[in-house]
Amino acid sequence: MPGAALHVSTQSQVAHRAKRVDVTTQYLDLFSRLIEGSDGGKREFLELGRLAGQFPAASVRDAGDASRISVWCSNDYLGMGQHPAVLDAMKEAVDQYGAGAGGSRNIGGTNHYHVLLEKELAALHGKEDALLFTSGYTANDGALSVIAGRMDGCVVFSDALNHASIIDGLRHSGAQKRIFRHNDPAHLEELLAAADPEAPKLIVAESVYSMNGDIAPLAEIADIAKRHGAMTFLDEVHAVGMYGPQGAGIAAREGLADDFTVIMGTLAKGFGTTGGYIAGPAPVIEAVRMFSRSFIFTTALPPAVAAAALAAVRHLRSSDAERERLWENARLMHRLLNERQIPFISDQTHIVSVLVRDEALCKRMSRLLLEQHGVYVQAINAPSVRVGEEILRVAPGAVHTTGEVEKFVEALDQVWRETGAERVPAAGQEATTG
Repeated sequence: MPGAALHVSTQSQVAHRAKRVDVTTQYLDLFSRLIEGSDGGKREFLELGRLAGQFPAASVRDAGDASRISVWCSNDYLGMGQHPAVLDAMKEAVDQYGAGAGGSRNIGGTNHYHVLLEKELAALHGKEDALLFTSGYTANDGALSVIAGRMDGCVVFSDALNHASIIDGLRHSGAQKRIFRHNDPAHLEELLAAADPEAPKLIVAESVYSMNGDIAPLAEIADIAKRHGAMTFLDEVHAVGMYGPQGAGIAAREGLADDFTVIMGTLAKGFGTTGGYIAGPAPVIEAVRMFSRSFIFTTALPPAVAAAALAAVRHLRSSDAERERLWENARLMHRLLNERQIPFISDQTHIVSVLVRDEALCKRMSRLLLEQHGVYVQAINAPSVRVGEEILRVAPGAVHTTGEVEKFVEALDQVWRETGAERVPAAGQEATTG
């Protein structure tokens, strides 16, 4: 009977759906256990809006209510994300070209602003050519996977604290990897000396390390590279815009830019927009352009973003005011923290990593600063830093006033006192100049 057949079919469908739900539940349970077992716990995000023309002021939303806070952990170190010239360039490009790029760079997505920006970045670093990516992460991943992966038998020597995008790029390259101790030229030399002298070699390091706020010994690394015939790849994401002549970075500041084969940078920090890039010899850049999967198979940066970044790069090549202001604030914070015996890792850069060494305490301090003082500093826990090395990553910027720096340190001092955190004299810390 047709009705009976329909009834049987319906029962079968119901049973099938029930089985499918049971299987799905198993998968969901797996991910729930994964979350619960995470050392750092769930990631919590503060919903904030940087106020145009008023940054470091921002509005923050909590349970539907909005309040005003001051931001002290932004990577927009020079405030270029709010600079009138940058905003005007972006608005003009939107009116001219619309919101998006319309495709990958290979398929209709290359705009005149992309070309102009690449030429400007090559000139900034004194290199033959440059190539844009949609982020600093994809720049490192895409460039290193080609540079290390296309040299047969390549051995890569990578600093122990190089960040995730470098690690992933080298993993995707398939090249052999040797890890040298952080900022330890002697260990780097030892590893190079033990390698096959005929094998292609690549040294990968960062100039400014984003969690420690320290600087790599670039002169020693450059000398070692020359002695062993190694190619070099220097990540300057936390240095471009902030250091060196025209904001070209630490290598340029030290007169070593020509000693590093490829310079990698970002548009998302000192230049205040988004995107990443590499600059170097034309054959290397062209090879990456031809073979990098993260470049080929993704939509290009919106023209308006490229136009804004171009305006930021051009401004910082002609203005030292933002860099000088950044360093005034950094030196002041170093001094005030030392006076209060609040430990921080390094005074070499504008990144002030206040050392807490306890995950729960770090999170509590961050919460107290926000709730009691209207100050936002994100607690940095594992896996961004090792367990037991938790920090409050403070970034005094060019947009902060002297009074704001003093008030911030006073607020931190009060929280330090309230939580009973240990005070350790930061002996011998003497601020450098940018």
